[in-house]
Amino acid sequence: MVQELTDVSGKNSAECQPDFIIIGAQKCGTTSLYQYLIQHPQIVPASQKEVHFFDLNFAKGVDWYRQQFQTVSEGLITGEASPYYIFHPLVAQRIYELFPQVKLIALLRNPVERAISHYYHEVRLGFEKLSLEDAIAQESARLKGETAKMLADANYYSYNHQHYTYLSRGIYAEQLKHWMQFFPKEQLLVLPSEELYNQPNMILNQVLEFLQLPSFQLTQYEKYNSGEYPEVNQEICQQLQAYFQPYNQELAELLGVKFAW
Repeated sequence: MVQELTDVSGKNSAECQPDFIIIGAQKCGTTSLYQYLIQHPQIVPASQKEVHFFDLNFAKGVDWYRQQFQTVSEGLITGEASPYYIFHPLVAQRIYELFPQVKLIALLRNPVERAISHYYHEVRLGFEKLSLEDAIAQESARLKGETAKMLADANYYSYNHQHYTYLSRGIYAEQLKHWMQFFPKEQLLVLPSEELYNQPNMILNQVLEFLQLPSFQLTQYEKYNSGEYPEVNQEICQQLQAYFQPYNQELAELLGVKFAW
């Protein structure tokens, strides 16, 4: 369906802005959810799914960011999805200062599976040379001092923070608590990735309700960016499960919802 857009020529770019942002987490189904959403007749896509303005392109300025969105007619909305946002220490405040009313969506996956998927994603891209076991063991050393540098210098880019955070990105409660310092809970929708995988229509319509749009059903729910990887040693999985267990409990207490993991 072709969406009817307002002609933006001669209009102030300040009118172009996101109504929603999928903030993460990485390897949690954000691409699938975004692709489902932009098939809704009242949702207009951004110039690209992952604009990465608030984490990697902030120096380009807010006018550049606004140019990634079209000015939409009444009744239509637009948004983007950049999965590094939830984890980047500066993003929550940056979004709040520019778009305090924006609606935020976070997908959270079993952190054990997320960590493994993330590792093999980095291997496929050529960024990770260590074994899974060694990469996990080296994470603390690789990240030492990186967050402090990012907080001290807004222009500092941390390669290790973006790529080698297999464990850290799965400590969801810590990240959400940070976001909740800026945004009220009513503006933040947190959903389990597993439900998106198993019941995509239900989750899609939960998101649409959050965005105050009518329900919608796709003819097909394709899985996007679902990389395959070899079976992982069960001992490593058990170690990861034990590592994440207290953090998962903290998440359940924070949200008042028990996830399947």
